[in-house]
Order: sequence, then C-alpha cells, then structure tokens
Amino acid sequence: MQHPAVPDLSHTHARPIHWVATATALAAVVALSSVLQPDAATAAQTAAPEPKNAPAHIAPPDPAAVTFPLECGPVEALVQKKASGDLDGDGRPETVAVVHCDAPMGTPPDGVYVITRDAEDGKPRVVATLVNPRDRRTVTDFAVRDGAVRATLLGYSSADVPSCCPDVTDDVKWQWEKGAFVRDTPSQAHTV
Repeated sequence: MQHPAVPDLSHTHARPIHWVATATALAAVVALSSVLQPDAATAAQTAAPEPKNAPAHIAPPDPAAVTFPLECGPVEALVQKKASGDLDGDGRPETVAVVHCDAPMGTPPDGVYVITRDAEDGKPRVVATLVNPRDRRTVTDFAVRDGAVRATLLGYSSADVPSCCPDVTDDVKWQWEKGAFVRDTPSQAHTV
C-alpha cells in the first residue's frame, strides 16, 4: 500500500453552512468597524485661515501680459519688481509691478501699477497707478504683505536737485479702502 504524498483532507471540505458562517462574521466586522470609526469633525484637522497674500487656487495676473501707461519712446517698459497678493479682499490675487523705461543710461523713474484679471474674460489689466513716473521717484524696498503694498521711494526735494542724487526718502503703504487705494506714510519723509 502506498501512502499519498498529500494527506487526506476530506474533513476540510467546506460545506454551505461554513460559507454562511464566514459571510455572517465578515458582515458583522464591517458593520462594527463603521460604527466605531471617529466622526469627521474630530478626525479632521482644522484649516488655517487662508492668508491674503497667497490664494493658492488662482494664479496672479502676469505683468508681461499688459501694456503699462508709460511713454518710453524707442525703448521698452521693463518690469523691475513684482509682488502678488489679495489687496481688495475678494479672494483673487492682484499683482503690483514696479516698471520703468529700459533706458541705456541713467536711472529712469519708476511707476507702480496694480494689475488684476478682468471679470469677464480673465485677461490681466492695469487698474491703478500708485506711483506715476512723472513724480520722479525710484522704488527701492517693495513688498505686498497683509493686503497692503509697501515701498520705499527715493525722490527729490526740488527740481534743482540733480537726477543722480535723490535727497528724499519716503516709506509708504497703500491699502484698499472703500473702493480705492489710500496712501499712508507711516514715517514722514526725511532728507537723505
């Protein structure tokens, strides 16, 4: 008599009652686990308030896509600096650009412009001029923080001061209030 290589497992054949018992036990585990899970309010992290400076879901307008109200003659307008943030609290970022003519010599005055997206077609457009180049100002420090535009402006106390040597410094801030940008000068102008 030869012994089979595999032992006789006839007592392990599944009968219908075994399948019913297994299915019932599995259903009980699934039902119990759904009852014992923590609810969503205690399991989720509280979201931090969205900062005004960086709405992540909407791209800020690109200053390269607009024409600035700046007369540069044969040279082009050059975006020197830019910063973005939600300035008017509508949840969409604006871009603020410091722009001057790309002159081959000297230091041309800067213009500071606010750019937003058109509500109808989404195209970028200039909506405000914060610093007009005719005012003969140069922007040094520049940022958009906490829904405000902040800059340091170099300028001249009179028309007699040479363009090479600004003698007045203003630290300024613009904030959107009641439908317009309001300028505030936290520290009064001082001579350099």
